[in-house]
Amino acid sequence: MTLCSFLCNAHHSVARRLSVRSLALLMALCTQACISNAGGLYRGTGGPVVSPGGSPVVSPGGSQIGGSLSGAATPIEQLPGWSNDDFTGIAVAIERQCELANQPRPWSRLCVEFRALVRSDSSTNSAHKLSALTLKHWVESRFQAWPVLGANQDDTGLITGYYEPILTGSRNRENDGQAPIYKRPPDLLRIDIPNPLDPAASTQASRMRGRLVQDRVVPYYSRADIETKDVLKGHELLWIDDPVEAFFLHVQGSGRVRLRDGSMVRVNFSDTNGLHYRPIGRVMIDRGLLPPGGANAPAIKAWLRANPQSAASVMHANPRFVFFREQANDSIEAGPPGTLTVPLTPQRSIATDARVIPLGSLVYLQTSHPQTGEPFARLTVSQDTGVAIVGPVRADVFWGNGEEAEKNAGLMSSRGKLWLLWPNDLELPRQRAAQ
Repeated sequence: MTLCSFLCNAHHSVARRLSVRSLALLMALCTQACISNAGGLYRGTGGPVVSPGGSPVVSPGGSQIGGSLSGAATPIEQLPGWSNDDFTGIAVAIERQCELANQPRPWSRLCVEFRALVRSDSSTNSAHKLSALTLKHWVESRFQAWPVLGANQDDTGLITGYYEPILTGSRNRENDGQAPIYKRPPDLLRIDIPNPLDPAASTQASRMRGRLVQDRVVPYYSRADIETKDVLKGHELLWIDDPVEAFFLHVQGSGRVRLRDGSMVRVNFSDTNGLHYRPIGRVMIDRGLLPPGGANAPAIKAWLRANPQSAASVMHANPRFVFFREQANDSIEAGPPGTLTVPLTPQRSIATDARVIPLGSLVYLQTSHPQTGEPFARLTVSQDTGVAIVGPVRADVFWGNGEEAEKNAGLMSSRGKLWLLWPNDLELPRQRAAQ
């Protein structure tokens, strides 16, 4: 049951928990979502999304996630490739989430143990100096590995990658070939409604977007509307030199922009227009512009640049539009913040579906390297989410920034397996129903 259908049929006690304005707007948005042929108003989330050539995923509006964390635990030492993982960067990824004022469950206790481990093993009291052997022994003795299974008890799923692009641009428009990225517009309505199916799940708020037209709530402007009708003039954040790279910035969710004076500005996800995400790689295959299996990021970019007259119509096929905010320069050298609000660590931070794998969890991943095809198996931390990262065996690997990261992220689309590493003295987390 979706949140909209629940509210339509719920007892009036649920309605009393909402303000009159919130309930009225929510019901209007639900109505619009039901009748919109374009997919209605999407209950968007922050963070990255899959490569525009990604495979279709389960609708976030489904009644259940499917899949499970049940079954027999796997001894950590027997995980495929475990002994070959050098643990580079994993201690830093853990340390970053332990620096949060409110660590994700159950890390408040685990972080005490982790800090003690760092103090006992490092004379500098730094996670950077923590030996891989010490950390690996702690993980092996403190956690159990539970295979993540799909709806049909399938233990394999789609593994993709994302990165932080580096673009060039300016604060003011310099030529007609530039494309703007926008700040969150003031007329964008956001309604956060706690999920009545799971009131304790504060992170599972239903987030709906729209705008007011006189006394009606309607879907927010689509990508085509924003880029062709000048509806957001005056709300530009930066002007990007390459429109194709500007489009892919929306796909990645964050990036760095080098300005004319050589300074670097980081822009992060702020919000979306709430419309559904449609991978343009799928659109290009359906239109015969790219062959099946050939819609990876490099191929998509090459086609868009070689066909500038048709590029806009292809990009407009994805109605979802992302708004950005500028981040302070004091953290420019660290990775961009994920949903957990900590800087992401290359090849160690991943995005998953938080309804299955709680944010902050250790996750062991086994797949293949996007360029070499060789085994790619390592311990990771779930520190991000994404609008298209939906379902149990589904992960998006953060590769960092630069050309090599871009290449790996753009080519990564392979089958893989996931294991949730959960403390051996705690019950497994309960999966939450989809909204």
